[in-house]
Amino acid sequence: MAEISISNKDWERVKIKVQRKYNNLSDEQLRYTEGQEEALITKLMDLVNRNREYVVFTLKKALVNIDNNRL
Repeated sequence: MAEISISNKDWERVKIKVQRKYNNLSDEQLRYTEGQEEALITKLMDLVNRNREYVVFTLKKALVNIDNNRL
């Protein structure tokens, strides 16, 4: 079970932050459906070649201050 919960609205902001950090990722690669956090984490682990803890930490960090553009 995923340790985070991301709404579709929040994902749009988080996706921008992730794309700024990893500018090689496309919108297609970062497609997300609300409630599919586990699939998102797994996909990001493969795309950025990082472990689960790092990906979850990064997503949580992006969600903490959703209005800030920094990740």
